[in-house]
Amino acid sequence: MVPVAKDQSRLLVVDDEDFLREAVAASLRFLGYDVETAATGQDALRLAREASYDLMVLDVMLPDTDGFEVVTALRRDGQLVPVIFLSARDTEEDKVRGLTLGGDDYMTKPFGLDELAARVRTVLRRSRPEAPSPVLEFADLELDQESYQVRRAGHLVELSPTEFRLLRYLMLNPGRVLTRSQILDHVWDYDFGGKSNVVSTYVAYLRQKLCRYGPDLVHTQRSIGYSLRAPRPGRQGASGEP
Repeated sequence: MVPVAKDQSRLLVVDDEDFLREAVAASLRFLGYDVETAATGQDALRLAREASYDLMVLDVMLPDTDGFEVVTALRRDGQLVPVIFLSARDTEEDKVRGLTLGGDDYMTKPFGLDELAARVRTVLRRSRPEAPSPVLEFADLELDQESYQVRRAGHLVELSPTEFRLLRYLMLNPGRVLTRSQILDHVWDYDFGGKSNVVSTYVAYLRQKLCRYGPDLVHTQRSIGYSLRAPRPGRQGASGEP
């Protein structure tokens, strides 16, 4: 098992078999997780009610209750902690019951620690909210890299896919002069050696659309390339040649 970068996730491992419980906990700690353990359902409920966990690895067959009842009680409390069930019972009925009660995965014993670690990573990744879509901003421009929408001073600007990629590359490098060769390489994914006029043509298209709602933001560095710059006070419309 290869260690990974430390994960700040907090896990609770619940199993009445001492050796298995400690083996699972040790393997997950080795991978960088913060792990606590419990041997009974009551201990698991107490710990889960006292602290917040990112995931619970829960044995179904416990000495005082079963894991299904533990999850039922947690869900009744309004706790949505993700749960991976462990069980020697491998019937389809048990698996369906566990998942229906709110379990996120169900593993039958015996199992491999590497497989458990992989499932822990998968459930954690699935249970975490997705990061908000990255929005690039420059002056009064907004470019949403997920929805592929561009707005200028609040107005929606309709761009072709190539115009969108060109503007995105400029917005990722504000103030930096980008050569025609660099733009070709990043926007078109091939190299014309800087000799093609396709860049100047698309810069002109982009300028025309953006300048409908404000002063020009695309600066021409003659014989070199282009950059995105804040407009000078009082300047309106397109400036410079493509």
